[in-house]
Amino acid sequence: MASSTSFPDPRSKKPLGKMADWFRQALSKKPTTTHVSPENRPSDISQSSSQDSPPPLGPSSEVSPTLPPTHMGADSSSSGRWSKDYDVCVCHSEEDLAVAQELVSYLEGSTSSLRCFLQLRDATPGGAIVSELCQALSNSHCRVLLITPGFLQDPWCRYQMLQALSEAPGAEGRTIPLMSGLSRAAYPAELRFMYFVDGRGPDGGFHQVKEAVLRYLRALS
Repeated sequence: MASSTSFPDPRSKKPLGKMADWFRQALSKKPTTTHVSPENRPSDISQSSSQDSPPPLGPSSEVSPTLPPTHMGADSSSSGRWSKDYDVCVCHSEEDLAVAQELVSYLEGSTSSLRCFLQLRDATPGGAIVSELCQALSNSHCRVLLITPGFLQDPWCRYQMLQALSEAPGAEGRTIPLMSGLSRAAYPAELRFMYFVDGRGPDGGFHQVKEAVLRYLRALS
């Protein structure tokens, strides 16, 4: 009696050699890794990486240099009228001190409250005369030269006059000659290119001096 045992058809399945090759190829494949950009990283990973090293900079994340803050408008402490300590420096001889004090009182008592330098009152005790005079001229916008016979005879007054002219020879209105007790012929030759204030008026020319100083200060703003 014939046996009823049946054997599988070898054509119904892949050969064993091909099956082995397929498993080897499947096992040899590496898992695909997905690149994670800094923007898509989880928060915990990004925090730990930022502590170790700064994040890389891309073309769109370049760091621009830090610029100092821009001041809007001019600083009143460094420009205009307030850039100097005084508005007026009154240059006078020792014998004309009383007239100089009257002029300073008039200018400081005006509605503009002009800041005046008077040597006897504002000079630093113990300071050198030359340095004090030069500093007073440099720290004042305008210089009023109280030109009298005593002014022309005082060497320090002439020194102040020449110093004022050398510092700002082209600054119109900065040096204001106030001539008193002198004829026009006695007017200093160094000032011939400047108009002077005539002190023979009722107020000694004080009002005209004040207006000249205010005109110069307005030009600064």
